[in-house]
Amino acid sequence: MAKCDEGYICEVCGEDVAAITDSDLYLRYVIGQVDPETLHTTRERHIRCNPALAQFIVDEMFEPVRCDGPFDKDLLDEDFVKTREELVTRGWRRLREVVKRQLPIVEYPLVQKH
Repeated sequence: MAKCDEGYICEVCGEDVAAITDSDLYLRYVIGQVDPETLHTTRERHIRCNPALAQFIVDEMFEPVRCDGPFDKDLLDEDFVKTREELVTRGWRRLREVVKRQLPIVEYPLVQKH
């Protein structure tokens, strides 16, 4: 099967990442961690297959994820955790918004707060 016919396969679990709202790659793009020029070459994962990032989503519509080990947010600096939770949660909500509003990909990234 051609690469373009495969869809996005999670590098962790091997399953299809069927929805952008489940995409770790696009969440990282929205929050500014992935350059748009590398979207097509960067490996994909489900958000839940990356607990180091998923643990920072704090929303009643997202079942909390635990990240055991040294990257557990309970072991990190409180101010860092608060800032990270705000950013990643905003990013996850933005993914839901871009789908609902059918925005072009160049409009996915969050507007930076000052």
